[in-house]
Parts: sequence; C-alpha cells; structure tokens
Amino acid sequence: MNNTTNQDINKSVLLAITIATNFFNPLMGAAVNVALPEIATQFSLSAVSLSWVTMGFLLSSAIFLVPFGKVADMIGRKKIFLYGNIIFMIATILCAISYNGNFLIFSRLFQGFGSAMMYGTTMAIVISAFPPQERGRVIGLNVAAVYIGLSVAPVLGGILTQTLGWRSLFYISAVFSFFIIIAIITKIKAEWIEAEDEKFDWIGTLIYIPSMALLMYGFSKLPSYSAIGLTVVGIIGLVIFVFVERKSKFPVLNMQLFFDNKVFASSNLSAFINYAATFAIGFVLSLFLQYTKHLSPKEAGMILITQPIVMAIVSIYSGKLSDKINPRWLASIGMGISVVGLFMLIFIENNTSVSFIIIALSILGFGFGLFSSPNTNMIMSSVERNFYGIASATLSTMRATGMMFSMAIASLAFHVFVGEQAISDSNINSFTQSSKVIFLIFTVLCIIGTFSSLVGKKTLTKQ
Repeated sequence: MNNTTNQDINKSVLLAITIATNFFNPLMGAAVNVALPEIATQFSLSAVSLSWVTMGFLLSSAIFLVPFGKVADMIGRKKIFLYGNIIFMIATILCAISYNGNFLIFSRLFQGFGSAMMYGTTMAIVISAFPPQERGRVIGLNVAAVYIGLSVAPVLGGILTQTLGWRSLFYISAVFSFFIIIAIITKIKAEWIEAEDEKFDWIGTLIYIPSMALLMYGFSKLPSYSAIGLTVVGIIGLVIFVFVERKSKFPVLNMQLFFDNKVFASSNLSAFINYAATFAIGFVLSLFLQYTKHLSPKEAGMILITQPIVMAIVSIYSGKLSDKINPRWLASIGMGISVVGLFMLIFIENNTSVSFIIIALSILGFGFGLFSSPNTNMIMSSVERNFYGIASATLSTMRATGMMFSMAIASLAFHVFVGEQAISDSNINSFTQSSKVIFLIFTVLCIIGTFSSLVGKKTLTKQ
C-alpha cells in the first residue's frame, strides 16, 4: 500500500534531492574517466585493469538494479534510496583512500552496488510523489540534470585532477553524498510501499545476477573464445530466468510486464538501443579528435560537450511536451533525428572538419534529448503503482547494459581493425575505418529504435 499522502510530501525538497543526485553522481562518475591516466600511472595499471575502474562500476550497478527495485517496492522506496546513498558514500571514501589498483576496482564494484539502490528507486519515488499531469516535467528536469552533469564532467574533472589530484573527485563526491543523506533523513518523511505483502524471489534473483554478470563480462571481452562461451552461458541463464519468473507467484521481475504490456516492453528496448548507440560516441570521437585531428584533451572535451548540453536543454522541454502530446511520437521522432546525426558520422575522414562534427553532435543531442524524457514517461506511466520500483530499476538496467554493450561494440571494432597495437600515425587509417563501422552499427541500431518506440497502443495509466 501507499504509506503516504500528498500532504506528507515536501515535493520541492524531494525534487531538489533527486535532481541533485541525478546531476552530481553522473558528473563525478564521468569525471573519473578524465583521471584514468593519472590513476594508471600511480598504480601501474595495464589497459585491461584500468578499463575495470569504469566497467566494474557499470557491471555491479547493472546486475543489482532489478533485485533492489523489487526490494524497494516491498519494504519502501525511500528506505532503499537512503541506504543506497549511505553505501555509495562509504564506497566513495574507500575509492579515495585506495592504496592499489585492485582495492580501487573493488571499491568501484561496491560503489556500483550502492548506485543500484539509488537509481533503482529515484524515478519511482518521483513518479509516486507527483500527479500524472506533472510527470513529464519532473522527469524532464531529472533527465536534464544527468546530461548537465555529464556536460560539466570533462572540464571539472580535468581541473580537479590537475590541481588537487584524482582522489579529490571521490572526496568531493563523498561530502556531497553526506549532505544528500542528511536531507533525506530530515526532510523526506514520506514512504512508498506498494508490495509489502509479497515474498522476495530468491530463486529468480540467484539465476538473474550471475547470468547478467556472465553476459555483460563476456560481451565486454569479445571476440576471444572464452568470452563467447561466457556470453552464451549468460544468455542461456537469462532464458532460464524468464521461464522461472513466468511461473513464480512473486517474481523479482514480472515478465508479464514485457509479454502483456507492449508499451513497457518496446520503450525499454528503445532505452537499451538508445544507450547502446550513444554511450561510446564520446569515447570514439575523443580518440578521433586527439589522434586524427591532433587536438589536446581540453580542446576535444570542449567539442564533445556540444551533445550533452543540447540534450540537457531539449530534454527539459520534451518532458513538458510529453504531458500534452503522446510521448510515443516524441520519442520516435527523437530517435529518428538521432539517426541523421549518426549517419553523418559514418562519413568522417581524416580531413573531416571540426565544424562538421559539431553539427553532427548538435543533431544527436537534439534527437536524444527529444527521446529520453518522453520515453521515460512512457515506461513509468505504463505500469501500476505497485510496479513503479521495478519499472524504474528495469529502465536503469537498460541504461547500464546499453552503456556496456556500446563500449563492447566499439572495443570489438577496434580489435578487428587496429588489433592490440596502440593508435599511432602508422595505423590511423585503420582506426578511422573502425570508427566509421562503429557509427554505421549505431545508425542501424537507432533505425530499429525509431520503430520500437512506436510499438504499443495500450493506454498509459494515470495514477
């Protein structure tokens, strides 16, 4: 049942807390990427080990999102959100005081665990607290906060790393988390419990977590034979998970949401495609601008922030529009516009102008900004109140797995065209070819996403 009423909620404070969380944590997470070279130097990390400073966080976050979304529906969304912030703060402090690479990677895995508790509940809390006519607006503000954080990250991360060292990123994040925790405890008295009479599905969870871990880890290591084996085992495990969940009385992930609710299924698929086709864009173009165009990291960063800035601006207005216009059409149009931007990048060459890249990034930013908020609104409005937590967690899982698949696609293309060599003038043409193939794959994914966003005519719930 819902343990609160609208009178119990200080919605302005709640919105400020969720916006601040969605701004600052992505900011710090992305800022860490700028500090990776310094971390590698201090701890003598190989390229593979260094990649796990980022991948470990994403993997841990992705595999625990769904279970914690279900737990939040059962024992309280604010409670899990609060505990997640506490664990995240402790893990962040451990990151800051890490004495070697393995301890840092462990701390990042622990950080991802706390992040799963936070992001598996944030959107569910917002949707629970605000009436249907305000959902698009508050979703748009929260989505915009993520993009603004990602926009600021390269610049702020570079300044802090250069002036105070990489550990300062984690210390500042820990301090911020502390104030968020105090605000939750003192200002948010409401609680949302919609499935307290249900039992937790341990069998499904114990199948889901290792299967997701094997799938994501294996895919990130392709194309080796062992990676193919792990990926296949992970897929088989998830197939078994689907059959088990369909027979479970209280499933950790209600598969009927996917089989009976076309809006929920297609919108989550679109979210996965969106992140799979976008997350690695900055990574690939950062290398292209620095190795091919010979720009400095700072100059490359100033170009790359074009996309998230445009996304942040557009997502605010697209969120408001989705309260008035069918969000399916907005999401599909947004994905279609993104196809144009990605299609342009297929034709980049060594002599492609920076202006061309900025235009393509602007189009991409507009398209993704138009897609994200309405698509989120569709997912959250397509389910009943007792599924808000699991819907929020499922959406976050699509985001995290999409990010890892995006990086895996880029890494696989680099492996095929460039091999194990470092990028240099001698293989720059091979690198450019791999970039073109990556953007071609991303374009095809977005074309599929354009149509998946249109699927489903089920009337959205307005609870």
